[in-house]
Amino acid sequence: EHREQDFVSHDVVMVNPGVPKESPFLALARKSGARIENDASIFFRYSNRPSIAVTGTRGKSTTTAWIAQLLQSRFPEVRPSGNTPDNAFLAELSRVRGGQLPVVAEMSSWQLELLPVSESAPHIAVITNLYPDHLNRYRDITEYARAKANIFEHQSASDHLILQAQDTWTPFYESLRPKGRVWYVSQKTLPKGKNGLFVRGGDMIFREEGRDVVMCTISRFQSERGVHNLLNVAQAVLAVHLLDPNIRITERKLRALVAPRMRQEVIAKKGRITVVNDSCATSPDGVLAALKRFSPQGHLVLILGGTDKLLEFGDLARTIDRSTASQHIILLEGSATTKLRAHSRRLRHVEPLPTLLACVESAFRVARSLRGPVIILFSPGAASFEKFLHEFDRGEQFNSLVEGCFATRATSALK
Repeated sequence: EHREQDFVSHDVVMVNPGVPKESPFLALARKSGARIENDASIFFRYSNRPSIAVTGTRGKSTTTAWIAQLLQSRFPEVRPSGNTPDNAFLAELSRVRGGQLPVVAEMSSWQLELLPVSESAPHIAVITNLYPDHLNRYRDITEYARAKANIFEHQSASDHLILQAQDTWTPFYESLRPKGRVWYVSQKTLPKGKNGLFVRGGDMIFREEGRDVVMCTISRFQSERGVHNLLNVAQAVLAVHLLDPNIRITERKLRALVAPRMRQEVIAKKGRITVVNDSCATSPDGVLAALKRFSPQGHLVLILGGTDKLLEFGDLARTIDRSTASQHIILLEGSATTKLRAHSRRLRHVEPLPTLLACVESAFRVARSLRGPVIILFSPGAASFEKFLHEFDRGEQFNSLVEGCFATRATSALK
């Protein structure tokens, strides 16, 4: 339990992501002179390995995974760490204490809140983008952006910061005057004077001090993975190139990259029906990206809904009203679902279902009633805490339910 005397008598207090900064216990610990740490601050305090860390609202898990995969051609033991369910920071710290094996870490805003305590920073920091998120934790989006900016606060002139050229928050990060060298990624030619990686005419081009060098072609990757993944892969390639310019990048390597689980992950394809698990889409922007990718591929049956994080659902509601038939939408009840329905003309008439099982069964009934290719897309666009431990628990349950629905159908066909 939490006892006040523990926070007064101890030298270090370790904070997990669920603890609010305003906790009275943390205030008591600070008053008593205790050092407040989390797994990220401990890791960067004691690790002396070369490091690449990725944060942002969308794409950070995919970018992190792809950096690790590209580095494995030279460093086979590299794997993603940090804000991941299977390789947390402290596990990575104990796995290899020294040497030149690079660290590739995904970092949440919660972990970054305390990173300055370590007075350290990753050698290469990547901020993928910034959209409204976690506004149930932060006063406003600017406070959220400042938490992300901690990733480069203690960088030095020998370090690197990668930003998206067109992201609306990039000028904010530039205004904080990063000490490391700033690089940019872009889907179009970079403005004069900016160094980084951009796409032009189907080629991925690296620019440094006005000199453009073609790294590889990218057109087939883009057609297969979608435009949003173009920026993810550009960030990954640039980070790897800055760490080790001798690692050769080819489009064949890029097309072989495997996306992280539960991020627009195709988990099953049987007959006309394809099932996509996008459980890690915990904000409306994630759903919009998934709709843009999968809508042209066939009839879409969308399952969404969950717990609100004080986000804005207007854009998602308008997109659904314009492009998706209400009978093809399955809603899982929750505080975010209530908010989304209030913004949508169509969804006001769709009754939310109480369980994920009911949602999956309903989605399969709709899918089987349609002609031609059908995609069942599970992209909640919300957090999961009202019904699940976290988005990974939610995704695992979804996978099991899909497997059960396919098995039930197969059994029925045999009778």
